[in-house]
Amino acid sequence: MTVIVGFVPTPEGRAALDVGVAEAKYRNTRLVVVNNSRGDALVDKHIPNKEEFAEIRTRLESSGLDYSLEQKNQVDDLVEGLLEHITDGGDDVIVIGLRHRNPVGKLLMGSNAQRILLASPVPVLAVKAAE
Repeated sequence: MTVIVGFVPTPEGRAALDVGVAEAKYRNTRLVVVNNSRGDALVDKHIPNKEEFAEIRTRLESSGLDYSLEQKNQVDDLVEGLLEHITDGGDDVIVIGLRHRNPVGKLLMGSNAQRILLASPVPVLAVKAAE
């Protein structure tokens, strides 16, 4: 069993990380934190800077969990890049953060969260950031 967290350095991503750590502790299982990017921009706000990445690593080390922290910068399909971490046992759970978007925004921009919810063969725990 694995708890897989899709992380981006946003309030929603931090909420997903918080819940993912808590869920992995509750289930006494491995935690995989994934941060992927398409790599098609000179500055990508979805990639944690060095300080943020170091803070995440320090937090995970102090959690006492068995964990891995993965960052890939040229992933063609971000959803598939997250789903590839599902293990064969099938009892994994994915944790993602959600942000409020209006219907037009969803239509024009698409939604990776929606794709994850629909494509995942394992349960998805979707969390919102505290307001």
